[in-house]
Amino acid sequence: MRVGAHNLITDVAGLRVGNAADTHVKSGTTVLIGDAPFVTGVHIMGGAPGTRETDLLAPDKVVQEVDALVLSGGSAFGLDAASGVVDRLRAQGRGFDVGGQRVPIVPAAILFDLLNGGDKDWVENPYRNLGVMALDNAGVGFALGSHGAGTGATVTGLKGGLGSASVVLDCGVTVGALVAVNALGSVTVGDGPEFWAAPFEMGGEFGGGRVATKYDTQHEPFPKARLGESTTIAIIATDAVMTQAQATRMATAAHDGMARAIVPSHTPFDGDLVFAVSTGKIDLPDPVFDPLRLGHTAAVCLSRAIARGVYEATPADGDILPTWAEKFG
Repeated sequence: MRVGAHNLITDVAGLRVGNAADTHVKSGTTVLIGDAPFVTGVHIMGGAPGTRETDLLAPDKVVQEVDALVLSGGSAFGLDAASGVVDRLRAQGRGFDVGGQRVPIVPAAILFDLLNGGDKDWVENPYRNLGVMALDNAGVGFALGSHGAGTGATVTGLKGGLGSASVVLDCGVTVGALVAVNALGSVTVGDGPEFWAAPFEMGGEFGGGRVATKYDTQHEPFPKARLGESTTIAIIATDAVMTQAQATRMATAAHDGMARAIVPSHTPFDGDLVFAVSTGKIDLPDPVFDPLRLGHTAAVCLSRAIARGVYEATPADGDILPTWAEKFG
């Protein structure tokens, strides 16, 4: 098992990611697009999700593949980013064919970043245009940290951010993760710099810091929640052939990685969600046990991506919290 060439979700061949942000608003959008439609499942464990088209991803529904996925800041306003992506893809001739009409299928999830110090007093919802810009920016390489949907993200005591990671299994299958980290909980242990995800780090990707060997649970700093100020949203992708039911199972397993990297996670105030994507290029050598391996790998990959998102965050004017580098670097 090794890290992919870019250590990004785009190490899964055929996928591209684009970011767009409004630094005045302190928010942004991230789009995942494929060269062709891809199988997608979803699993939601947070108590306060904000989504679009997720019901369509159930294995018993008619549509089995989607054209793109959107992660966005902006709470309910951010769902409009998907409208911009849908319009742009339709103009490109993409979408599900319904009697000659092309209908792009673009599920989306949002996080709450309305209280992060940015100016949210807009006259016109900015997210539709951010969706278009993010799609137009899509490529194999993309920035992490304070970019895209991670622009205005926060966690307990620190700025959050956009993270990604990948791994190539010995059988040749690639797994990648993309996540906007905006959690009610903490990604570091107690008051120290050690990431909860440190045991899973590969190649010093988030600082090569030490692993905490002891934690005082009696004095755990419990997060002080403001209603809705939370939510971590993620995408897991693989080039393995999977059904929509198998992809949904992989999304479910990936939540273990979120729980290992964020404490606490899946709270009533978080809308924690994982999409799972299959581009269907490589047959699994062992159809019985390989889905289990993929689920575990997805969880580990997501833990790493979460830590990377916070580690890569950068300071900006008007921030209400420090970056990990400012506090511990």
